[in-house]
Amino acid sequence: MVALSELAERVEGRSDLVKFIGELRRVLLVDPQSWENRDLESFLEALAAWTQSMDGAYSNRGEALPETPTWKMMAEMLLAASIYE
Repeated sequence: MVALSELAERVEGRSDLVKFIGELRRVLLVDPQSWENRDLESFLEALAAWTQSMDGAYSNRGEALPETPTWKMMAEMLLAASIYE
């Protein structure tokens, strides 16, 4: 089984993002303990917080924050929201 982080890295287009979101949902259903933010309220709060500070995440990886959002970036945001504290 491919890790969610690997799947997020592979997202290049809309159909990839759709598949990623499906896998993210599947993981939540079969292993909810792997998610920090299991309810919609905490998920959206974490999504907003991570999005606000995502320039730091990119910087820590030695990458520049893309000027234009990408499908991959959206996958990364959703993944981060599942575990961001």
